[in-house]
Amino acid sequence: MRTIKDTIHQITMPTPYAVGDVHAYLLEGDMLTLIDAGVKTEEAWQAMKGELKKLDVTPNDIEQIVLTHHHPDHMGLVENFPHLKSVAGHPLVRPWYEQDEAFFIRYEDFFQQMYTESGVPEEFFYLLKNLRKPLKWTSSGKLKEELVEGDVLTGHPEWKVIETPGHAQSHISLYRESDQSLIGGDHLLAHISSNPLLEPPKAASKPRPRPLLQYRDSMKKLLHYHVDTVYPGHGEVFLEMDALITQRLKSQEVRAAKVLSMLQGGEMTAYQVCEKLFPRHLQSQFGLTMSETIGQLDYLEDTNQIRFHFIGEQKFYYVNR
Repeated sequence: MRTIKDTIHQITMPTPYAVGDVHAYLLEGDMLTLIDAGVKTEEAWQAMKGELKKLDVTPNDIEQIVLTHHHPDHMGLVENFPHLKSVAGHPLVRPWYEQDEAFFIRYEDFFQQMYTESGVPEEFFYLLKNLRKPLKWTSSGKLKEELVEGDVLTGHPEWKVIETPGHAQSHISLYRESDQSLIGGDHLLAHISSNPLLEPPKAASKPRPRPLLQYRDSMKKLLHYHVDTVYPGHGEVFLEMDALITQRLKSQEVRAAKVLSMLQGGEMTAYQVCEKLFPRHLQSQFGLTMSETIGQLDYLEDTNQIRFHFIGEQKFYYVNR
């Protein structure tokens, strides 16, 4: 088997999700490392094996898997590789990959509270029973190595970890300065904007994360790096990252202005805003649309454009006049 120092090979697999195909990346360096591992379906596994075979690699040859984040379409096939020396990822990957029952109970309790606070009608509460359904598409095991800001990859010392939370609390990107390459997971996609998704805090005593604000900060952070080529988790490899980030930030601000105009008519719950903001997608993409809506409200609150108060258990937002 040939070994070319830190060559990047893209591996593409189908998913059962609307986003379509997902990419993993094979790094050939001092170790044979896979960045992400697709979703746990037979179709994805056959595609993975076929792509590896083209590179004269078998699943037995893979020594390490590095996870950009915990979502099932990125770590579903990890357990299919029998000779791994390490599975590495951000510390917040751990409860998902190790399937920590106490964490999942807290996760469900968090969304129960969020639904109530956001004024979600009872008819949607059945969705709380589905929060664990995506686990069927993922792998479980023990996270051997935690990766945080500034760490370098074992076997690939040119690749540095950048923490990029927003789309997921566990999200990292990988940067190589020598050729200004970024393996970005789902942080930046050329064809669609990544969804900043609601998640519970690291500890029950902590305030909840505000993923849209985190996502904006993570994008701005990357502007301090010289990036030529972005290797994303979905869609085409692309250039001109700075222009894309500028566009994404502006689009978010335009949507926030739309939400602010809605609130000019009077105070509203997050659910009422979501109804107006996503009238066609609320039913079919409830989790995504509510995350996006609450993200916009977080942004408007952070920029002192709106305030909130509680009536009973429900949170109502209003314009800061």
